[in-house]
Amino acid sequence: MALLPILTAPDARLKKKAKPVAKVDDGVRSLMADMLETMYAAPGIGLAAPQVGVGLRVIVLDVAREGEQKAPMKLANPEIVWASDDDNVYEEGCLSVPEHYAEVVRPRAVKVRYLDEAGAEREVEAEGLLSTCLQHEIDHLDGILFLDHLSALKRNMILRKLLKEKKRGDGKDKDAPADSPQHTL
Repeated sequence: MALLPILTAPDARLKKKAKPVAKVDDGVRSLMADMLETMYAAPGIGLAAPQVGVGLRVIVLDVAREGEQKAPMKLANPEIVWASDDDNVYEEGCLSVPEHYAEVVRPRAVKVRYLDEAGAEREVEAEGLLSTCLQHEIDHLDGILFLDHLSALKRNMILRKLLKEKKRGDGKDKDAPADSPQHTL
């Protein structure tokens, strides 16, 4: 397994739509393992292949709380097949948008169909943090950042800050402050 570099906005590769996985083979399983290791090290609770520069429809996540046993999920070709009519608001962060958080409105619950790491078709029904995380990561596969759910004013303000930091070469730590209540997806 290997730690992969995480792309940060406004990298154009984050805006590209990922291609479906033709078959879950050893290469895809290796990517999933590397992504999971990268996500845990970041630290985050979700990571999509485009965030590490791979244009495939692959995501990994683990929403287990601190002190709970890890519960990693590895999904290829995930698609939302049902979403609730009622919404939930969650303060989201993103490993590709370091140190920035904003409230995002998404459906409260979803049903997602995907291929597991053995290539078997599965479905998962999710609500709460798992639902938010799945939607956030699936958005990445379609070239959508959580910033795209914000007003143009707020989105542009955050993107300008990120561009300024990138040009300055701050090399800021991507970890959220220890006292931060948010999760970085």
